[in-house]
Amino acid sequence: MVVMSTATAALAPTTAPLSIGPIPLSVPVVLAPMAGITNTAFRRLCREYGAGLYVSEMITSRALVERTPESMRLITHHESETPRSIQLYSVDPATAAEATRFLVGEGLTDHIDMNFGCPVPKVTRKGGGAALPWKLELFRSIVEATVRAAGPIPVTVKMRKGIDADHLTYLEAAKAAEGAGVAAVALHARTAADFYSGNADWDAIGKLKETISSVPVLGNGDIWSAEDALRMVEQSGCDGIVVGRGCLGRPWLFGDLAAGFRGEELRIQPNLGEVADAFRRHAELLVEFFDDEVKACRDIRKHVAWYFKGYPVGGELRARLAAVESLQHMDDLLGELDRDIPYPGTEAEGPRGRAGSPKRPALPENWLADRELTDAHRAAISAAELHHSGG
Repeated sequence: MVVMSTATAALAPTTAPLSIGPIPLSVPVVLAPMAGITNTAFRRLCREYGAGLYVSEMITSRALVERTPESMRLITHHESETPRSIQLYSVDPATAAEATRFLVGEGLTDHIDMNFGCPVPKVTRKGGGAALPWKLELFRSIVEATVRAAGPIPVTVKMRKGIDADHLTYLEAAKAAEGAGVAAVALHARTAADFYSGNADWDAIGKLKETISSVPVLGNGDIWSAEDALRMVEQSGCDGIVVGRGCLGRPWLFGDLAAGFRGEELRIQPNLGEVADAFRRHAELLVEFFDDEVKACRDIRKHVAWYFKGYPVGGELRARLAAVESLQHMDDLLGELDRDIPYPGTEAEGPRGRAGSPKRPALPENWLADRELTDAHRAAISAAELHHSGG
């Protein structure tokens, strides 16, 4: 692990340890599944800095049942990863159960999270992701089938508030999931229409906590720092937090989160050399994951802007890093940096990734006309069982 510089922050209150079913977590922190991001390389890097539960990219149940090469690669965990956590996407109870039986029967996971929060149009226009809980009985049947098939392996669900402000589903869906026997419920406190815009509605997380009493409630949305996480817990009363975009290019955020929840004052503030070392380590782990240096270097390119956000790295060098071709090429480029440049402060913090703007969600025709799953909607949603994984 890279040794980072530190600075003090205000002492924060701690929260109780979190358990996901039989899985105890020393700090109540979960890495959110992110397509194209939370592969084993990134998960391993984040683990080197902090503690918590680190969830895989979304795995499509249909692709898993069919044993597609990409899905089989994405469910592979490094021996150092424990507990192992896989996020499953499905729109069909039978397929969800079959995929779950495979994962559990082969001893491939210690925890299954279910994706009911994806706002991406290619998913919602077929009735999947954040659109699916509107059909409450279908949602209930998928969760029940997965929990039954999982046996002793804990199942959690991650969802959004609903489709839009006029079609909220999270309280009903959470109660249905609780009744089905899930081990926890996580809420990204935005609607599908919000996408990633505006501010997350932490009050909604509080309402969910008041509604669900038998299992932990986890909050997600606008956690850019340990202080944000602690404020969310204080404001909403949630049992733990799920962090996504806030850790892009900042795997050391998990060190801050662990320290914050333990009531410790230290915060990681890396100089430019330490950022470069983390970026290089990420690339090394990607080479191992892909077993292909060229693919790894192509993948790391999208992380350049996130890692070097706020640091005085010129546009020309950033562009060359975003076209890196090999680890040696990377080393040559990183060698041009002034490693002693200190942490730039707030310029390196805050929101990262594209927020976008509110938009009308793409949905199957007449999806909102009825909470029941009509024959026409059954036909539409059958196409939502994607054959590929990772987003």
